[in-house]
Amino acid sequence: MVEGRCMKCKQNREMKDVEEVVMKNGMKAAKGICTVCGTKMYKILGKA
Repeated sequence: MVEGRCMKCKQNREMKDVEEVVMKNGMKAAKGICTVCGTKMYKILGKA
């Protein structure tokens, strides 16, 4: 599981339904959903 910061809960939470995407600038990111509140989460992982 990938852990990211949930902006709604204001805490670090695990993400579910994680998918890896590449942003316009070429950096990788993980998109997912907060396991507690269901808010969309986004975590920047670094260069590809």
